[in-house]
Amino acid sequence: MQTFILAFVLMLIVFAGMSLGFLVQRKSIAGSCGGIGALGMEKACDCADPCEARKERERTRATREKSWQENRIV
Repeated sequence: MQTFILAFVLMLIVFAGMSLGFLVQRKSIAGSCGGIGALGMEKACDCADPCEARKERERTRATREKSWQENRIV
């Protein structure tokens, strides 16, 4: 039982540390393997001409990211 409690407390400390790091840096957790970029693909949808819905999502995302970059506290 002591091992379970110790492991649980350790995990709580790890999660608290990750949360604090996110709040301080405002940067999301990223993987270390490179993701889709490691496969040689530029984007998740690797088609030459994406559909209109995907183009709209990309425009919306770019607008939100630009706004976030302009308004972020350094």
